[in-house]
Amino acid sequence: MNPGQFEVIRLRLSDIEPGRPCRERRRRPLGNQFDEVFESRRKEADEFYASITPPSLSADQANVMRQALAGMLWSKQFYHYDVDKWLEERGSDPFKATRRAAPRNDHWHHMYNGDIISMPDKWEYPWYAAWDLAFHVIALTMVDVDFGKQQLQLMLRERYLHPNGQMPAYEWNFGDVNPPVHAWSTIFTYRLDKAKKGAGTPNGSRVASRSCFELHLVGQSQGPLRAERLRGRLPGLDNIGVFDRSAPLPTGGYLEQADGTAWMALYADNMLEIAIELAMTDEDYADMVLKFLEHDTWITSSLVNLGGGTGMWDEEDGFFYDVLRLPDGQASGSRSAPWSDCCRFVRPRYSSRSC
Repeated sequence: MNPGQFEVIRLRLSDIEPGRPCRERRRRPLGNQFDEVFESRRKEADEFYASITPPSLSADQANVMRQALAGMLWSKQFYHYDVDKWLEERGSDPFKATRRAAPRNDHWHHMYNGDIISMPDKWEYPWYAAWDLAFHVIALTMVDVDFGKQQLQLMLRERYLHPNGQMPAYEWNFGDVNPPVHAWSTIFTYRLDKAKKGAGTPNGSRVASRSCFELHLVGQSQGPLRAERLRGRLPGLDNIGVFDRSAPLPTGGYLEQADGTAWMALYADNMLEIAIELAMTDEDYADMVLKFLEHDTWITSSLVNLGGGTGMWDEEDGFFYDVLRLPDGQASGSRSAPWSDCCRFVRPRYSSRSC
């Protein structure tokens, strides 16, 4: 083609083998209706996106929103991963005495994935991450609410969830611990659906029952809780700080993490919201309301240090700080990372109630 010229290629997917083309079919093999059908589908797409685009957006902003949602739909991918087979192929069969050390995911032999999942980027990052997925669902719910809910429930399936209750993190280390945002995404999705339809479809019962295990698990995997403050290896915010919070401290002891504690407060708060919604129609969930109210109160109280002791809040700086707990039991506020960004807006600005 010469510069400035263009050609149009028309294609149609079909499971019917085309017959012997006549002269007219050779000239227009897809028939006379191709352009009509194409324009009809384009019009339907325009009408659909116009129906979900806030009227306050400019034409350029509406185009950006449509492109972003289209990118989310495009990033769905069939993901197949049989962890047991993968480990066996690398000599890490748990039932052989001569087994080699597993390169990763040694405790996830039960994992078998074979589903369509929303990927962060199916070209550059063709794997899912449960943390990312929770945020993907919010956008996907605007264009395909059923797929969004299915993604939330998928991470809680027996083929994904660890026997101890932990959700998989990401492919290179399913056992890593991320901030618990699955419950937040669930209640947020429910409220979006309710705002659109007038009544949400409850899908929180599965999340509520299985997330009780996760709440216990996160506390156990991070080590002991001191006044309900979280310590250990919940990196959050990409593990930014002076210390690698996934590794032992060079000073010994441990950090009572301000941001990790705030994430757990958000998690308990979201579970409380889910339990309240479920208890409105099923009184069996009333006990869960009390359970998560207690957790929410204890964890939040530890952030502001009700009851004395070493606190995370610094009145002079106006920040929450990690607390450095030394081996001898002494403690001091660690100014390695001020977590005002997390602790100030995770509660309540990051709450699903704001939607």
